[in-house]
Parts: sequence; C-alpha cells; structure tokens
Amino acid sequence: MSRPHDPAPVHPHPAPDRGPERGPARAADVVVVGGGHAGVEAALAAARLGASVKLVTFDLDKVGEMSCNPAIGGLGKGQIVREIDALGGAMGRIADDTGIQFRMLNTAKGAAVRAPRCQSDRHRYREAATQAVLDADGIELVRGAVTGLVLEDGPGARPWVRGVHLEDGTTLRAHATILTTGTFLRAVMHTGEAKSTGGRVGERSADGLSGDVATLGLRLGRLKTGTPPRLDAATVDFGAMEVQPGDAVPRPFSYRTGADAFPLLPQVPCHITYTNERTHAIIAANVHRAPMYSGAIQGVGPRYCPSVEDKVMRFPDRDRHQIFVEPEGLDTDVLYVNGVSTSLPAEVQEEFVHTVRGLERARFLRHGYAVEYDFVQPSQLADTLALQDVPGLFLAGQINGTSGYEEAGGQGLVAGANAALWASDRAPFVLRRHEAYLGVMVDDLVVTNPTEPYRMFSSRAEYRLLLRQANADRRLVPRAVEAGLVEPAALEALRAKEASIEAATLALRRTRTPENRTLEEVLRRPESTFDDVVRGAGLAELLALPSDVREAVEIDVKYEGYIERQRDEVERLARQESTEIPSELDYDELDGLGNEAREKLRTLRPRTLGAASRIEGIRPPDVALLGVHVARLRAADDA
Repeated sequence: MSRPHDPAPVHPHPAPDRGPERGPARAADVVVVGGGHAGVEAALAAARLGASVKLVTFDLDKVGEMSCNPAIGGLGKGQIVREIDALGGAMGRIADDTGIQFRMLNTAKGAAVRAPRCQSDRHRYREAATQAVLDADGIELVRGAVTGLVLEDGPGARPWVRGVHLEDGTTLRAHATILTTGTFLRAVMHTGEAKSTGGRVGERSADGLSGDVATLGLRLGRLKTGTPPRLDAATVDFGAMEVQPGDAVPRPFSYRTGADAFPLLPQVPCHITYTNERTHAIIAANVHRAPMYSGAIQGVGPRYCPSVEDKVMRFPDRDRHQIFVEPEGLDTDVLYVNGVSTSLPAEVQEEFVHTVRGLERARFLRHGYAVEYDFVQPSQLADTLALQDVPGLFLAGQINGTSGYEEAGGQGLVAGANAALWASDRAPFVLRRHEAYLGVMVDDLVVTNPTEPYRMFSSRAEYRLLLRQANADRRLVPRAVEAGLVEPAALEALRAKEASIEAATLALRRTRTPENRTLEEVLRRPESTFDDVVRGAGLAELLALPSDVREAVEIDVKYEGYIERQRDEVERLARQESTEIPSELDYDELDGLGNEAREKLRTLRPRTLGAASRIEGIRPPDVALLGVHVARLRAADDA
C-alpha cells in the first residue's frame, strides 16, 4: 500500500493475540461511539472491509445530523468530500441526493483551489445517512449512552481497550473501539449568562466517557464552537436582500452520481444581507455578557469562523459584515443565518438581528449558542488515527481538535478502515501529503497540539495542484481498490476514463490549426477552453465526451509544466519523508538542538524527518542536525 519513496505504514502496535473471550460471545470487531459524520463514515468503512460493527449513539433519530450549517463542501472541504467519495465513502453521494443548491467556488481562479459546495436539505440528509448505515451489511445501530471503556491488560502491561460500557449496564465488547464523540465530551452550552450541559440543543453530555479518557493518561484540551440563530422564513423580507443562486449547470460531488438525472431535488436560492453600524453598536454595548468575553468560556474558538461579537470587536474599522441567509430544507421554513454565530443573551440576539436589512421582523425559532468541550491532543495519535499508547482505541472528528462535517467524515473513514484492518491483523491504510487532502489533515494533526479548532484550507496542502477536487478519483480509486474499500469494478471504470483522457489529449496533439499550431498548444493559452478549441476545429466527437473528461484534459494540458514541477518536488523531498526517526531516540541527549526544538520533538515525537520539518518552531538547521543523529544511530545499529 505504500509508495516506493514512503516509509511503510505500520500500526502503532500489533493487534494482540485475541485469546479466549471472557463472558458472552464477542459483540463486534469494531465499536463506533457516536453517530455523526465521523461515526457514519467510520462504521461504513469498517463494514466495507468485512468487519462486524456496532454503532452506538444517544439518539437513533440523529444519525448523520447536520448540527450546524446545512451545507457540505466549500474551500478545502469540497476536496475532502471528493476524496471520501473516491474511497467509497457516503458523504458525497448523500450530498448529491439531498442538495438544494450546488455551486463551484473559485471558478475564476486556478484549478488547484476550485471547490464544490452544496446547500443541503438538513432532514433529508440525516434520513439518507441513517438509511446508508441501515442498508450496510455488518452494521448494527445501538441506542445508548456510553459511560466508560472496557479496559484489559494488553501487551507491555498497557491497557487495551476492548469495547464500551453503556448506561443501562450493557457491555459491548470489540477488538477495536473508535470514539467519534464530536462536541459531547464534558460539553457545556452557553447563551449569555445561561449555561447547561450538552453538546447540542436537547442532547446530553458524555461526562463519564471523558473521565475514562483522562484516566488513560491522555492529554486533553478544551475548545469552543458556536452556532447562529434560526429564523422563520415567513417573517423575513427576501426582497430587501441580494439573491445568491446556484450554478446553472450544477455538478455532483460523487463520481457515482449520474449527471443525466442530476440534481435530484428542486434547486433554491440563498440570500445575502449585511450587518450595519446599529448592529455593531448593540453588540459592542453588550459584549461583556458574551461568555467568551466574561470569562465563562475558557476554550478557544475557531479564528477562521469567529462569532459576530468577535468580528465586531476585532475589526472595529469594518462598517458591515456579510450574512448568508440559507434555507434548511424544502419542507421547512427554518433559515440558517450564516455569519451570525453568537452566544450573546437571547434578548440581545433579537435586538441586533432586527437591525439587519430584511430581518427587521424575523421571528426567532432558536437562539444561537456556544459549546465548550474536551478534545484529545492529536499528537498522541499515529497516522492511522490510533492512539500510540492505547491499543485498540481510535479517534476521529472533533475529539481530535478539528471542526467541520467534512474533516470529521474524512477522519472517520481513515479511522474506520484502520480499526478494521488492525482488528484482523492486516496492514494499515495511510495516505501521504502528496496523495490526498486527507493525508495532509492527518499529518497536520499528528505533529501539532491545536490551540484552536483545525479546519482544512487549500493553503495547507503544499501539493494542492496535484490534489485537485477534479482528480480525486484518478488519485485515490486505485488506492481504495487495493485496500478493499472499493469494489474492483470502480478501477475498470477509471481505466476507461483514463483511456478517454489519453485519446482526447492525443487528438489535440495531432490536430493542427491553419497557423500550423497544434490544438494542444492553442489550449495552453490562458483564455482558451477545451470546448471552444475543439468546437473551432470541428471535432464534434470530443465535445460529446463527458464533462469530467473534458475538464481533465483541459487541466492536464494547461497546467502540465506546473504539475510536473510539483511531482519533481515530491520526489526531491521523498528522502526526508522516508527517513524514519527511531521511536527510542532520546532528544535530551542530542547536542546542538535549540530548547524549543528539543521540547517540541520530545512532546510530538514525529515519525519521519519530513514530519519533524512541519512542526511549528522547528527550523531547517534543526532538521538537518536531527538527520545527522538519525544517520549515526542507524550506522551504529548496522555495525
């Protein structure tokens, strides 16, 4: 599964001998705790690899719930959804089936940063996610509250997690356990001075499980997230706002969605409005009542998605901030007010929202609130998303300090696949930074201790031209088939697509214009498009190719030089990426390292020199010196 220049991926510890089962027969190969986006993809991935799975959640009616924004994709995130789909996951197909507006973002920019996004019907999305789990072979849904972990002595006298205990006294035993608990670990919700326990309105907190996680000696942190008010569409003046339509010809997320019958649902517009000076004055006058400013919340919120009170206080020179008014579905009047995340008191929320154009008479269906919750410092994870020092335990989603449905779903797929592979003593499934945004995300997590919720941006991927949203299937379907996550038929379909791309490119190369230039040369001009070039040459058969094939040819031709340079860069850095650092290396004994570098290396313990180079505060001279020490150790071992 590894590439020639990558270190072979290994599980952080071998699967212990199964031995005789204690008590009743073993319940499952894998137990997944949590039914959100991470839990859904984890359970489905494990099941596709043949594992028997029990998915445990508080409420069987909330599987796949969109807790915050009813949307999938976006900048950096849309690429992840495409990758989940290429690896056999469900998020892209569900988004296609339940989307009510589709847009391709950054179309005026280069291919590397274009990203799909859709507005979803919240209720249909949840129903489709639940059905996907119910339809999957090998998954059992279990309603229950997890109160603790089943711990037994494992290899090296370390505790081995063997399942979970439920509140009703039931014990679910398994060889691998995946925690996808989202914002529910010791969760507290805040609206102004009022606070209550729970990770989502109407749902409880997972306090007992948080205690067991801490008992294992894992380092925990505290983060905060928030959500905006929900308004009644019947009381909003849409005529006073800007209309934001979807794409005239929408494109699906999934490579398995038939373009001829897409989209499946009626498409609706969103709307745009703005805060104003009156809005800002009300917020500023009451900001001391916001829990982040009063000191009631200690966790750090997302810098890239600040609350409206944060935006007002941090950017006093701005006289307005954009608000997206988004429908939550076709059969509901609930509106999501994107851009107004807040935890101010309810009466203050109503006062400032009513100053916004179009929202003057809006009726509140639910007020905004903030959630503060525990997370596990992800530097304790291996690149399989298994805990390095706790056999049998995997983590995915917001418990790892991340945010977003897409980041959670991607981690769920990685953790679910590796939990199933570990439980059956098979080699792990690891994606590298040059292979996928998922590889970038996991690598980022295991060499950091987040101080704010992690979100994927295209700027995090140094090889983003190789990791385009449009080529996720070309990059990852072979890996998925190799790992067993996707049926071999997907590879045959991909080979047919590659043959079409190759034939079309060859036709461009062989056809010349009256000026004796090849069509390939003409297509390289910035203003040229594939369709215009072949139409002008009368190549009707190429216009009949599927849109994804035409797009692939255009990008391959236009960006050929840049793509080759990035591939050369990957190869150039391959040696650093493949140089493993011995796990027993004592950084305190290494001469020449700066104090900051020594402390971070000791804490994060990167697996390779490449991973060490990406740790904040580690300078190139530190990496070079570390490489010298690693070479000496290896020479001594070989002597």
